[in-house]
Amino acid sequence: MTEFLPVILPLVWAAILALAVFLYVLLGGYDLGLGALFPFAPSHKDRDAMMASVAPFWDGNETWLVLGGGGLLAAFPLAYSVMLPALYMPIILMLIGLILRGVAFEFRFKSSKYRYLWDIAFAGGSTLAALMQGVVIGAFVQGFVVENNQYAGGPFDWLTPFSVVTAIALVSGYVLLSAGWLIMKADEPLRDWAYGIARYALIAVAGTILIFSLWTPLLHPEIAARWFAPANMVMLSPVPLITVAAIAGLWWSLGKKRRYTPFLLGVVIFMLCYTGLAVSLFPYIIPPDITIWQAAAAPDSQLFMLYGTIPILPIILGYTAYSYYALWNATEHDVYH
Repeated sequence: MTEFLPVILPLVWAAILALAVFLYVLLGGYDLGLGALFPFAPSHKDRDAMMASVAPFWDGNETWLVLGGGGLLAAFPLAYSVMLPALYMPIILMLIGLILRGVAFEFRFKSSKYRYLWDIAFAGGSTLAALMQGVVIGAFVQGFVVENNQYAGGPFDWLTPFSVVTAIALVSGYVLLSAGWLIMKADEPLRDWAYGIARYALIAVAGTILIFSLWTPLLHPEIAARWFAPANMVMLSPVPLITVAAIAGLWWSLGKKRRYTPFLLGVVIFMLCYTGLAVSLFPYIIPPDITIWQAAAAPDSQLFMLYGTIPILPIILGYTAYSYYALWNATEHDVYH
């Protein structure tokens, strides 16, 4: 059995990190999208309601970001050592954005004279963090220049037309999720506004998915071969077909003013895009050269960390689910008083 550990453990850790990243993008995405929408809300009262709707959950959502970053360092140190210098600037800007929005959450309702400054901090920090996350994803898909297992590119290699399009796509997706969240949580006037926002966001998401799907295979011949080989086209066709169906279903649900379907279908669209990305890049953790097995820590180290992660992961999932269950109907008064 031990001879299989170097093969199995990197797969297990890749699955854990993929889950952590997806849950952060999903759960952190709707509250970041809410911040991006914040300046355009119809009234001050609506802004209060928007912030109150995510206040019980936003800090718990950041748990998955910590797990993803810490797990990458521990399980795939080579990947961490390449990505960090390649992405110093967008990661630092993302952290600044997260700090700004976190401070705004704490102080906005305690300040009346300078509340507008905390509104700016919340909206600006959320938008900055979302944009930088999109840039990081775009730079990751595009790949890094690696020599002798070290990053050999320039300090601004992350800033390209492709990463900018990816950033716009991710922000559009976050706005779509946040509009779906408001449709579920808000009162009727704000909900009606969210229906309109969701339509515009869905058009942007559909357009950027199309651009991303056509552009990504041009970056790496391996990706083009994987998706467009005759045998694979049939096997992988459910991913784009279900994505198109989910987009059409979401548009229909917005027209019918469904209460929960828009958010749920937004989640499905994110899941399908994430699946498509995984299919395109696996098994590379540093495209286009370094696989999860090449970047993995020693099997003993990965196994030792797994002993701690196995009990912790269900605990995190459990308290996350319970917090949503217990605080789903919390009001602004419950949250801030």
